[in-house]
Amino acid sequence: MSLKKINTVLVAAFILFILWFGGEFILSPETTAPSFGLPSWPSGDGGGFLIIKGIRDVVLALVLGILLVTGRRRALGWVLVVEALAAYGDMATVLAHHGSVATALGVHGLTGTLMVVNGLLLMRETREVATAPATPVPQPA
Repeated sequence: MSLKKINTVLVAAFILFILWFGGEFILSPETTAPSFGLPSWPSGDGGGFLIIKGIRDVVLALVLGILLVTGRRRALGWVLVVEALAAYGDMATVLAHHGSVATALGVHGLTGTLMVVNGLLLMRETREVATAPATPVPQPA
């Protein structure tokens, strides 16, 4: 299987996973929140912040999807690397609020790392295309 096909499958999986997870936070934050890794449910009207998290995730997935379907693969690689910061931020938030270390590292940290790896593979894939041997330019006689 070619690097391009592997990258495409990985990105599509990220897009679907992020859309699903974000959608769950929008539609039923009270049942999805425990899987995030934080130790307690927000007090008062704090549950609205979970919906904001869901909206953020859906938007992140849509950006990846647009870059994938338009064939902007190098930009897609860069965006994956940058969007991994959201997963690392989620990891840091869970750890800072004394949440589940296993979830912080095993879900958020692993997701961020896989996004970085996939992004770097996309950049490698596109670099190989960009550095293909050029046609020699005729020299004046």
